[in-house]
Amino acid sequence: MNIFVINLPGSVERLQFQKKQLFELGLDYRILKAISINDINKETYKKHYFDWQRPLRNTEVACYFSHRSAWQKIINNNMPALILEDDALLSKCVPELLKSLKNKKNVDLINFEVTGRKKWIAKIGDNIVCNSKLFRLYQDRSGAAGYLLWPSGAKKLLEHESLNGIGLADSHIATCYSIKSYQLEPAAVLQLDQCNNYDIPNTLSNRLKASTVSQPNNPKVQIIFWIKRVIAQIKLGIHIVILLFFKKAIRRHIKLNKGNFVGNRVSLGE
Repeated sequence: MNIFVINLPGSVERLQFQKKQLFELGLDYRILKAISINDINKETYKKHYFDWQRPLRNTEVACYFSHRSAWQKIINNNMPALILEDDALLSKCVPELLKSLKNKKNVDLINFEVTGRKKWIAKIGDNIVCNSKLFRLYQDRSGAAGYLLWPSGAKKLLEHESLNGIGLADSHIATCYSIKSYQLEPAAVLQLDQCNNYDIPNTLSNRLKASTVSQPNNPKVQIIFWIKRVIAQIKLGIHIVILLFFKKAIRRHIKLNKGNFVGNRVSLGE
């Protein structure tokens, strides 16, 4: 199973953290050089300025194209891969899960991550290894720190881009309704800045845990972005109404087994 870790060349601490973590889990991986804001020219920013529901920050555009490069590699290799951002903390179950899911059929994406937000998932899940379950994921509006993607899913994401432009990486995935997604529970990936919310101790620096994308920004709202947001909310509303009508899903928080993370050594000094 391929593992791609998206890392900016300047983020040395995060790279060290990932190398140490993945070595201890016995996982082979490939570091993907993240796209930086300096790798994207002004014409590209201008081209995609009106794509999403508000003007995207340069860092958000770069983040999107970093994930996009991983999607393209999955298509080129014609093999599924686990895509990780470099601040992803992994459960000790990840090796066993990847081995079990390697040959799974009829799936485009499996989300390994948990955040503090609720998700729309199927009421009943399928049992898999490591006392885990897979639930059909119908709506997820947060997180792209750790997900298993198949070539079929990567192609759908690029098709979604050709029709709708780009956006935040996680939002682009969430609004691609053609993709067949599943949610892993208990979750097996947690971003470092979420550790305190789940009472998972770590000794990493605040600088290392801080998001490199989500910085305060309040751009002046233009009418076109307001219209785009209204349209997106209508599509989301229709999607949820359909789910409720057919009684397919419930909206709830995804569980996390703290014990699967607490045993991990997350200090760079060890």
